[in-house]
Amino acid sequence: MSTTLANPASTTTWKLDPAHSSAEFKVKHMMISNVKGSFTGLSGLLTLHETDHTLSGVEASVDVAGVNTGDAQRDGHLKSADFFDVEKFPAMTFKSSTVEARGGGAYAVSGDLTLHGVTRPVTFAVDEVSEPSKDPWGNLRIGLSAASKINRKDFGLTWNSALETGGLLVGEDVAIHLDIQFIKA
Repeated sequence: MSTTLANPASTTTWKLDPAHSSAEFKVKHMMISNVKGSFTGLSGLLTLHETDHTLSGVEASVDVAGVNTGDAQRDGHLKSADFFDVEKFPAMTFKSSTVEARGGGAYAVSGDLTLHGVTRPVTFAVDEVSEPSKDPWGNLRIGLSAASKINRKDFGLTWNSALETGGLLVGEDVAIHLDIQFIKA
């Protein structure tokens, strides 16, 4: 999603609807199974080029203190300085730089992800971009799904513990899945 829009008159602004959006992740635990989690506190804006989506742009933010894995003790550990360090780094952000059409309504959205004070390039595979639909209150909405994978160590999230049987407690690769709904501003 380009930061320079060719014709601003052909763009519309859409606000992320946090009540109908989700940001989820999964990571290997003890090298035997995946632990999943999600975040609340999502916000963002989509500047949508109406005729050429590759000229669009998106900025989003996630309140990392809203992490939820279904286990309060684990969530507390994730919020601590061992992982997210929410006192120092309260938000995770993404700002797109390019959008590439992949055919069949799919896109590769690349940009900068900032997590734990570290910014790295990340590409999201975006699919299931819906056509605009009017809700019962007259608002236009669109939705999409996106996925990516990051290595947590690339963002300074290095805490781990060796297992007695070999291997590590927490995997390095983190799968990210987003289901996002936007409301036309």
